[in-house]
Amino acid sequence: QVQLVESGGGLVQPGGSLRLSCAASGRFFSIRAMRWYRQAPGKERELVAAITSGGIANYADSVKGRFTISRDNAKNTVYLQMNLLKPEDTAVYCCNVYATLTGFSRDFWGQGTQVTVSS
Repeated sequence: QVQLVESGGGLVQPGGSLRLSCAASGRFFSIRAMRWYRQAPGKERELVAAITSGGIANYADSVKGRFTISRDNAKNTVYLQMNLLKPEDTAVYCCNVYATLTGFSRDFWGQGTQVTVSS
């Protein structure tokens, strides 16, 4: 299986920055897509950003130009640099990876980390 450990959430003022990290460990052969989702209270889960194994990134329109997703394949870690944060970015952020294990591939999810943007 794959274990995902997220870190970097917290409380930040509007206009501030945070960097989230998600490290994958376990018995897998490879990790393909790595993604960050978020879910705010009373709202549906939203895909924030995704990055392929080759480094191609995609973003939700709401975060384009403010957030940057990156990955370190040697460390099996994905990052989300969040700048110019807004109160509407407040949510629980979860990482998701699509990993290949022995005989199958599937999605794995982290526990989530709270990001609160407030003055």
